Amino acid sequence: MARNSRTVAEQRRYSVVDVNSAKEITTQWLRQADLNQAVGFGLPEVDDRYHVWRVPLTNSATGERLGEVVIDAHTSLVQDRKSTSPATLEARLLGRDPDAARATSPAAPGAIPLSDLRNTVALGDCEEVLQELPAESVHLVLTSPPYYNARPEYVDYLTYEEYLLKIRRVVHQTRRVLAEGRFFVMNVSPVLVRRASRSESSRRIAVPFDMHRLFTEEGFDFVDDIHWVKPEGAGWATGRGRRFAADRNPLQYKPVPVTEYVLVYRKRTDKLIDWNIRSHPRPDLVRASRIGDDYERTNIWKITPTHDKRHPAIFPDELVERVVRYYSFKEDVVLDPFAGIGTTGRVAARLGRRFVLIEQNPEYVAAIRAAVDDWLGTDAKDVLTLNCPTVVPGGRLFSP
Repeated sequence: MARNSRTVAEQRRYSVVDVNSAKEITTQWLRQADLNQAVGFGLPEVDDRYHVWRVPLTNSATGERLGEVVIDAHTSLVQDRKSTSPATLEARLLGRDPDAARATSPAAPGAIPLSDLRNTVALGDCEEVLQELPAESVHLVLTSPPYYNARPEYVDYLTYEEYLLKIRRVVHQTRRVLAEGRFFVMNVSPVLVRRASRSESSRRIAVPFDMHRLFTEEGFDFVDDIHWVKPEGAGWATGRGRRFAADRNPLQYKPVPVTEYVLVYRKRTDKLIDWNIRSHPRPDLVRASRIGDDYERTNIWKITPTHDKRHPAIFPDELVERVVRYYSFKEDVVLDPFAGIGTTGRVAARLGRRFVLIEQNPEYVAAIRAAVDDWLGTDAKDVLTLNCPTVVPGGRLFSP
């Protein structure tokens, strides 16, 4: 009988299938912590009982064991809570007692650093671009990820599981750049996958509920589910409910969708929200950011959708404005990893916040860069661009 030559990782269809892949992931993790020059690693081993790879970490100079990195074999993401923390690795490299260092260096109120990120526009896959941003340099994330195959222009993923894995990786990377105790707000809705033939049924996928699982597993706490309610006629474009409207037969009832979710999560911390307010280094900005009497008092937000011929699905300004005002301070950094044509950045700038916009479509990035003059005036010259051509239409130069 022929022997199965496939490895355990291959048989179990892991994303991380070999030692070299585990080493590459570990190297990137060490690079983000600025430890890649001082920390090496031993031989990675797959632990198929728990579906993880374990990568021993060593002192590059002495070979002394320092700890380990644990990688989820299915998702290829580093499990931070099971891995040796960068602070502990650094303490061991310096010959310090990690427990003593933590005991003598508590986070002091008022020690929250200001981010030095400037307004930024980046071209590329957000999963990769996020790795270039400093840790805890962003104060609010607001985004609407691409739909899963809901429209022809969004058919980018072979399976729904592949789509969820991509979003998980982005959430994982975003958690690193988000400041402690700050918020990630995602606009998302169920999607309708149309039937391929009359003999098949269409499928409605409850994307928001899967997103909730991803957030909680990636170190976020659920805060609120806000319901964006559109005018009644907006939902008929989906075609849902037309059959019942014509026949009125029981079992065929399908309501026309006129809502989307605005899910609010907070980066997990043992500190209360008051800590983010009281420990802000600029009390004047906290006072200037207070909300007036015209705020929305319920989780039902009635907002008319916006349309733009340049992009098939954009945020209404009113939705972005509420989120930015309610979940950030003036001069905070607001990140949109799926920026589209930059609605989040435009509204953030209008409200006195900085923006980081990441988009992989060159045409959308060009639209953003052409519009920053209107957003920022003379300050547009200071916009940082990543992976973008130096000159945009009109001949104006951007900071490299």
